[in-house]
Amino acid sequence: MVYNFLCRLAVCCRLQLLVARTGLALLLVACATASAQGSRPELLLYCGITMVRPMSEIVQAFEKRENVRITLAQGGSEDLYQSAKKASVGDLYLPGEPTYRDKYLHEGLLGEFALVGYNQLAILVPKGNPKNVKGDPRELLRKDLVVSIGNASSGSVGKESKDILDELRIYQKVVAAAAFLAPDSRGLNNALKKGEADAVLNWRATGYFADNVGVLDVIDLDPKLAKPQALLLNLLTFSRHKEIARRFIAFTAGDEGQAIFRKHGFLDNRARR
Repeated sequence: MVYNFLCRLAVCCRLQLLVARTGLALLLVACATASAQGSRPELLLYCGITMVRPMSEIVQAFEKRENVRITLAQGGSEDLYQSAKKASVGDLYLPGEPTYRDKYLHEGLLGEFALVGYNQLAILVPKGNPKNVKGDPRELLRKDLVVSIGNASSGSVGKESKDILDELRIYQKVVAAAAFLAPDSRGLNNALKKGEADAVLNWRATGYFADNVGVLDVIDLDPKLAKPQALLLNLLTFSRHKEIARRFIAFTAGDEGQAIFRKHGFLDNRARR
């Protein structure tokens, strides 16, 4: 009972993997133990913060179809991978951009995968765009703006921001001008909503979430610069429930899962075909 409570607490409290990884590893071991003792399989999905909303809805739909429970551990994509690697517990990994698969494939933790949608970077501002921010990352260097970007060492939004700003050769200047570096997309939007920033670089889909669409505006960037980034749902090679995990991947990449992704403002996996 205690183990099952700990597993569900990871979802209810919207666990962020920016806390000490040793404590998280203990929680993941508890989840694995609970799964082994329970009457039905329990899968663990490491999910980047930005995709938690559509994935939570997909999990609920899948659980109704199959005799399975799925727990989401959420956080920055880099922190998620390192936690999975350290604990060697879990079944699925969904980072916010494809470079995490490219970067770590040689380590042998990431097995088969499916494309389940696309992330795309944009500038987000308070509703009404009171500072008249334009769709150009160079706007982040304006002296009259308080800006923030993601931390490239913790999550996908920071990694993508660095790639785009490096392409413009202004990354170090933006970092120097930024009020702070946020760990993930949620932190960036919270800064806007609390009045702690005038503009942020963030994943555009987050601007269309139900609690953001009424208070934030999305300013799109040139897609030649802000290219859509593939969302790859990976099977972890140490998963103890590979067949069920494969069915979940197929469900997420299928019609029902893709409709949920579109509902939450993401480009679906057919967007670039």
